[in-house]
Amino acid sequence: MGAGLGGLTACSPDAKTGAVGDPEKGDITVWSWAGPAAEMRALVPKFNKQHPGIKVTVQDIGNPAIWDKITTSMAANGAGLADVLHIGVDYLPAYTDRFPGQLADLGPLGADKYRTAFADGLWQTVSLDGSRVDALPWEANSGGFYYRADVFEDAGVDVDALDTWDEVIEAGKKIKKKTGKYLLGIDKPASQQDSATLFQLLLQLQGTMYFNLDGDIMVSSPEAVRAMTLIKRMNDADLVSDISGGWNALTSSIKSGTAAVLPWPTWFGGVIEETVPDQAGLWGVRLPPAVRRGGTNAATVNSTHLAISGGSRHQAASWKFVEFVLTRPQSQVQIYKNKGIAPALLAAYEDPLFHQPSKFFGGQHKGEIFLKALKADSPAFNYTSDYARALKAVTDAQTRVLLKGADPAAELRRAADQLAAQTARKVAR
Repeated sequence: MGAGLGGLTACSPDAKTGAVGDPEKGDITVWSWAGPAAEMRALVPKFNKQHPGIKVTVQDIGNPAIWDKITTSMAANGAGLADVLHIGVDYLPAYTDRFPGQLADLGPLGADKYRTAFADGLWQTVSLDGSRVDALPWEANSGGFYYRADVFEDAGVDVDALDTWDEVIEAGKKIKKKTGKYLLGIDKPASQQDSATLFQLLLQLQGTMYFNLDGDIMVSSPEAVRAMTLIKRMNDADLVSDISGGWNALTSSIKSGTAAVLPWPTWFGGVIEETVPDQAGLWGVRLPPAVRRGGTNAATVNSTHLAISGGSRHQAASWKFVEFVLTRPQSQVQIYKNKGIAPALLAAYEDPLFHQPSKFFGGQHKGEIFLKALKADSPAFNYTSDYARALKAVTDAQTRVLLKGADPAAELRRAADQLAAQTARKVAR
């Protein structure tokens, strides 16, 4: 991932690639979106008490608009690129692979001392070959299993006793028969890009993803076939509602109580609370069941990071801000309190805030539930620069499985072959 490209180190700046600059002076610009942008902006006064010579301007570019804006600037050799960039894990490899040198190596700036400070697996994700650090982890979302506790109770199903997804399917049949509720919802025609959320969760619970660490294609692996087969079984049993139509369709289904389970990451708990505040006490949360008996129920399914432009003339000052936001527990606690953004920084979880019972989730300790997942052994995942192509191939395969009853193994082989032809990557055997 860009090792040795661009020569962007603290001791060898030049006019083309940027400069380290004065660590206590400079005007820096930060690109982010919505809630995270607002939270970084709120931290600036505290930051300036320690670093009064650094002027920070945080811009809300919007999501997904930020990805095109970063791409456009990088394609123009960094013209107009902000000093600090908020980047999702699915976009980070594309930027480092396609635009080598456009992100600074954070190791020489001081990042190396934080190697063990974040949730397991995340450091390798931002430093796959170990030669450089492309970003610093911020948000770490574990796979979650949000559920309507009242629906499970009405159906006579003990949600805590569900150890595997095979048992979830059987519970779903009982719930459908006794309450008329679907088990869960999926955007069946893949009207939105993230329609394979459940499939990806089931993959990551098995310790794999669309690519292995060598970049070989894994979308037709035995684990992938197992995951898609589980989804087909749910659909064949009429346990899956169609939530095509984007965000409004999803929130409408929550309001109407269409499904009993929302298998979404950590951050989605805040969405549920904001969407149906009148349903406080009716919801519960746990980690998802394992795919196979004895398997893990912990998976860090996505993350976001802060990176520094390789062309920035104020890399040292930018690093001071990144460090203040991401490695200072007080900063991460404030952000979580205001926006529910789950920190990758493990030390933040020592704050009592993460150990308080949630009134909305029936007195459960939501923070402790997800902290358990973050502390579990979790592999790094190589999203590669071809993640978007893999996601499209997978969602197309899922649509054919759900709407046409196609065979999961055959569709995933087709997806793998298509991806190999598009990318020249090998299909792992």
